[in-house]
Amino acid sequence: VFWGATEFVHLVDIINQTDSVEDFSGEEKLGQPMVHLSVPQGQGMIEAFLLPWFRERTFPGEKDRLRSEPIIAADHPLYESASEQLHLDFSLRYSDTVGNADFGLYHFMGTSRDPDLLLGGDMRNPVLLPSYRQIGQTGLDVQMVAGDWLLKGEALYRTGQERDFAAAVCGFEYTFYGIYESGADFGIIGEYVFDDRADKSLTVFNNDFIGGFRLALNDAAGTEILAGIMKDVELSTCMFSAEADRRFGEHLKLHLEALFLLDAAEQDAVLPLEQDSHLSLELQYFF
Repeated sequence: VFWGATEFVHLVDIINQTDSVEDFSGEEKLGQPMVHLSVPQGQGMIEAFLLPWFRERTFPGEKDRLRSEPIIAADHPLYESASEQLHLDFSLRYSDTVGNADFGLYHFMGTSRDPDLLLGGDMRNPVLLPSYRQIGQTGLDVQMVAGDWLLKGEALYRTGQERDFAAAVCGFEYTFYGIYESGADFGIIGEYVFDDRADKSLTVFNNDFIGGFRLALNDAAGTEILAGIMKDVELSTCMFSAEADRRFGEHLKLHLEALFLLDAAEQDAVLPLEQDSHLSLELQYFF
């Protein structure tokens, strides 16, 4: 289940847990057992989700790259609920189309997918312990077409963690169609993300501008490239990310991902990753 509208940061996507081992950016998700009920309402849809089993977030270990410092002890989780992983979570969502705009509005009640990180261990071997609290979260995602412009936004308000907070991301994509008299499309993307937890946020995006592009060749191989640079508004932290896809025949698909930390401020949580880069090349075979 995916909820969201923007390209580089997905704030409101809460149903499935994040797999931080497979993908530092948070795009990869874990499976989630659920009971899902959908009821059409005109052009819109009301959806109810009953989530009977919680999955803990995965984190890079001591021997993995792009790991935190201290290491996050994912195998020693803490829970606010006595039911721990068996706590029954619930979400209700309404989505619809109004004019040129598509939107989704939801409320979630249950175990937070984003744990607080508490200092544990001892002075010689400190670790961070993931603490999963019971939260309430209301989220909104909107996408509107205006000619060659695509306007996007996501916002949320969460209660129940260390303190209540709000976060939002908004942006645009402007597309040049059929560039150089070809079938290719080139889109310019701009986004701004804000999280009022500031440096207490688990995400690296709390006050950042993101500029990027999307190139879609619209060929038989489905070749597409998405790349962007993320720059912190207040700090010197800056990183570059890119992903590309291309099919080969009916059964093979090549997927490329890259992440390079160009600069890291001393007070930024990503400082331990200053010397690390990430590049993955994946060949998928479809039956």
